[in-house]
Amino acid sequence: MKLNATKIRKWHRLLAPIMILPILLTVITGVIFQIGELGGFEDKLRWAIHWHKGDFGYIDFQKSFPFLNALGLLFLTFTGISMWWKSRRKPSSKL
Repeated sequence: MKLNATKIRKWHRLLAPIMILPILLTVITGVIFQIGELGGFEDKLRWAIHWHKGDFGYIDFQKSFPFLNALGLLFLTFTGISMWWKSRRKPSSKL
């Protein structure tokens, strides 16, 4: 199946707003916990590592959250690189 530039752009635009929240949540909670660990007060920031792993209290996505994050990020990377590659200007040939 061949994807044209319009379809790739459409899929990228559809998935990017959906993926921004889990990716930002993963990055921010990872940084918060790392700072707490370096400062010696990780016990007060235990919630950050739980959110980082996908444990949101009553909703526990620990098994699927990293996998879905990775799939979404790989897809966005693939479509982003594909759009960039197709948008590169071809050198004009001078006669």
